[in-house]
Amino acid sequence: MNQSNGFRRLNGKVAIITGATGGIGEATAKLFLDEGASVMVVGRSKEKLKATHERLAVENNLADFVADAADEEATAAAVAATVEAFGGVDILMANAGTEGNFAPIESLTLDEFETVLRTNVIGVWLSMKYCVEPMKRRGGGSMIAISSVAGMIGSPTMSPYIASKHAVFGLVKTAALELAASKIRVNAIGPGPIDNRMIRSLESQFNPEDTAAAHEFILSKIPMQRYGTNEEVANLALFLAGDESTFCTGGIHMIDGGFIAA
Repeated sequence: MNQSNGFRRLNGKVAIITGATGGIGEATAKLFLDEGASVMVVGRSKEKLKATHERLAVENNLADFVADAADEEATAAAVAATVEAFGGVDILMANAGTEGNFAPIESLTLDEFETVLRTNVIGVWLSMKYCVEPMKRRGGGSMIAISSVAGMIGSPTMSPYIASKHAVFGLVKTAALELAASKIRVNAIGPGPIDNRMIRSLESQFNPEDTAAAHEFILSKIPMQRYGTNEEVANLALFLAGDESTFCTGGIHMIDGGFIAA
């Protein structure tokens, strides 16, 4: 990145980031703002959104909207508010997600399974659905959905999360085919273990009595022998959002330290 000569990679672009109060969402919002974008940060907690807005310390090019990703009316309103505030939509970062509760298939309740699917799949679909027309009016755009290495593997006791992240990959591939003629690119990012709140939850659910052992077990599956960072995921999102990836669509872009290759 070189801003010394005034070049910023997202100048004039408008981005919506769902799940913006999480580590990846906030890091991406910061990077997009630094690179010249106007950003609408969306989350379901008014208090967390306020705190995120304050940490980002930007006013003119930053707005926030309270919406649950799986709430159709609220999601539509968030997109409409973005168009009203900034004039359109060029970039969607569908980042809202939940890991849910881990349990064997026969022990899960319908509510536990459905809650994960509503946020991780229906939430992604709804944000895509309502961004299509605004992006068409701008002559194209970039949609980025956050999936996971979980979309490439199976793992005992994680069936709702695993199923949801596989579904995101299928949704992205289909949307890429549907929207290519409109110059709307659709890609997925597949993070491996990232050093944030979600991995702490995964560690505690894998081994409640010894989270340190869970940490070491997960590290043993990563050839690079470390967790990724929120900022590393944001850097990949920046590439997919900007003009350096204009021939990339329908792709599953892993950022996992070699987890899937192992």
